[in-house]
Amino acid sequence: MTRKAFISGCAGLSLSDAERAFFAQERPCGLILFARNCQTPEQISDLVASFKDAVESDEVLVLIDQEGGRVQRMRPPHWRNMPPACCYGHLYDVDPGLGKEAVFAGARLIAEELRAVGVNVNCTPCLDIPEKGAHEVIGDRAFSTDPDVVIALGRAVMDGTLAGGVLPVIKHVPGHGRAQADSHLALPRIDATRAELEARDFRPFQALNDSPLAMTAHILLPAYDDRRPSSASPVIMREVIRDLIGLNGLVMSDDIGMQALGGSFAERTRAVIDAGCDVALHCSGTLTEMKEVGPAAPLLDGIAAERFGRARAALHDPHHFDVAEAMALVNEAAGSRVARVGDDPTVRA
Repeated sequence: MTRKAFISGCAGLSLSDAERAFFAQERPCGLILFARNCQTPEQISDLVASFKDAVESDEVLVLIDQEGGRVQRMRPPHWRNMPPACCYGHLYDVDPGLGKEAVFAGARLIAEELRAVGVNVNCTPCLDIPEKGAHEVIGDRAFSTDPDVVIALGRAVMDGTLAGGVLPVIKHVPGHGRAQADSHLALPRIDATRAELEARDFRPFQALNDSPLAMTAHILLPAYDDRRPSSASPVIMREVIRDLIGLNGLVMSDDIGMQALGGSFAERTRAVIDAGCDVALHCSGTLTEMKEVGPAAPLLDGIAAERFGRARAALHDPHHFDVAEAMALVNEAAGSRVARVGDDPTVRA
């Protein structure tokens, strides 16, 4: 089955006729969902099924950002409201073993909810290490400012997600934590030296470089390339992400709709693919943009297709787990009651 090297969003709760026709013609290798696409379990399941029908394949990736905290697309009353990553880091500081158990349990609970509606990829864990004074776009999404804690908890999230039959995505490689700007709005410039980056920012990604999937950061790292954002830099993609960090899995760009990148959507698509990203990610669901991205994306073949296949092969039936025990562990990390299915959607952890 032919598929193309891009992952697309869609506009709403169901596919329009125009979106169906676009997906049928361009055959993206995946679909990414946002809050605008999530209303009820039945509705999401139908949306995913419609996408698979349009591309005539079940062998696709269906992604969502369900980290917990403020980055969580599926929320009460149909899904649990989960704590942000920093809560697990605080628990780890008190009891490392309990912290790892809790974050594994949280990832496992989330995976159960995602798999039930046909989502097979969760864009987590976030392995960025925030620096004092950095932009708050990462903030409480980070486990810790200690690389060793980020490594330990990131590994537990990977393991919990995979145990639930869902693929994890380590992000944002090679590290967004020092950024002084939000890459949704501008291109962050990080002026750290190679030695500083390699000793701190890169370490969690190196330790978890066996992840089946990874997402890039749209950042400028003059220590390696002073002209091109990392996602569009052949130097950073090859020398840093593939060689130094050692990622062998499928690498997708962060959203090419972010203002950190310049040029048309076709130019952005070609730039990230030419740099070495296996797949371009486009999130807005705006059809006029999608119609630029699709034709510019190449067929998913060669080593990129092999990486895609290896990622899909890592999917398996969920391992058994005790939901009540898992919820107790997550509540320990949250420090307060976590919203459960059926709770008022205004409840927050």
